[in-house]
Amino acid sequence: MVDSRYARYVALGDSQTEGLGDGDDVRGLRGWADRLAEQLVRQSPALLYANLAVRGRLAGQVRAEQLAPALALQPDLATVVAGVNDLLRPRFDADEVAGHLEAMFAALTAQGTRVATLTFPDASRITPLARPVGPRVTALNARIREAAARHGVLVAETADHPVVTDPRLWSPDRLHASPLGHARIAAAVAHALALPGSDDSWTRDLPADPRAASGLRALGGELRWAGSFLGPWLVRRVTGRSSGDGRQAKRPELLPVLTLD
Repeated sequence: MVDSRYARYVALGDSQTEGLGDGDDVRGLRGWADRLAEQLVRQSPALLYANLAVRGRLAGQVRAEQLAPALALQPDLATVVAGVNDLLRPRFDADEVAGHLEAMFAALTAQGTRVATLTFPDASRITPLARPVGPRVTALNARIREAAARHGVLVAETADHPVVTDPRLWSPDRLHASPLGHARIAAAVAHALALPGSDDSWTRDLPADPRAASGLRALGGELRWAGSFLGPWLVRRVTGRSSGDGRQAKRPELLPVLTLD
């Protein structure tokens, strides 16, 4: 049985942990890590929470920029989720990416921190244009599991359940979870942590969607997505820019948690 009471939770990662797709930069981002903190505070009302994640960061950048601040905050719980931005780069080395993740696992667990991470769904099941990324996802997930096992890190296995590629769990850009998707990720991590009230309901399929597109409508949706999201993303890659340029962590200090539900 995993201890479900924590006093200091720190989240490390990229845009998914920052919360893109769940709120916006005007009203504020919520995201799965915030949602997890809200669940944790129900068991530990004095919980303090920091979120060091910044969009666009590669795994190596998460390690270089966020690990030392995270260690300085002396968390008893940390989540480490990174690697998707690496998967999408032309040059991808699963061993190199997993090495950065393992270094963070090792440093945090050596300090006595309980660490949780997750595996990634196959992006080609979300959009067919991402089919070349499928083998990369499989390779990275295998290495995440191996590294986690070596350091006693808990893994939320979000990769293997069909529901995680349901379009309703993803925002229109298909790169970031929707509010419902963020809620499911938070539930998956809570289940891995064996928090009171958590269970495997996050793995269950959603009711059939009568609005689901097929045939020419589906093709039209793919083309609109490519023009609206894939094109601008490729331009940033070619010009060497990142969505996270000039951005700082949204919650760099440990602060009390306000629950929204």
